[in-house]
Order: sequence, then C-alpha cells, then structure tokens
Amino acid sequence: MAGKLRITLVRSPIACREQHRRTVRALGLSRIGQMVEHKSNPEIRGMIARVGYLLKVEESS
Repeated sequence: MAGKLRITLVRSPIACREQHRRTVRALGLSRIGQMVEHKSNPEIRGMIARVGYLLKVEESS
C-alpha cells in the first residue's frame, strides 16, 4: 500500500510560469506555509517533480 506525502509550499509561485502556478493550485496549495497530504501515486509524484523547487515534501505513513 502506498504511503502518504506531506507537501508544504515554501516559495511563492508568483514569478513562475503559468503551468507551474496551475500545478501548485492543483495540489491544493494557495499560501506559503500551507500543508496538504496526498496519497503517494505517480500522478502526484509527477506534479511534485515539476514544481519541486517551490515545495518541501515529507513521507508519512
């Protein structure tokens, strides 16, 4: 069974490409410091890979 990921927005996506801003929003993040939990699956991992420079990601069970 796949674990969960805690994703925290640590940098602002304001000066980023539009696609990156949309990806951050699709992850459910809107404010710096906000944290969300998602199941670890290939779709979420791909989104994290695209905007990883804006995020802090932690594995949780």
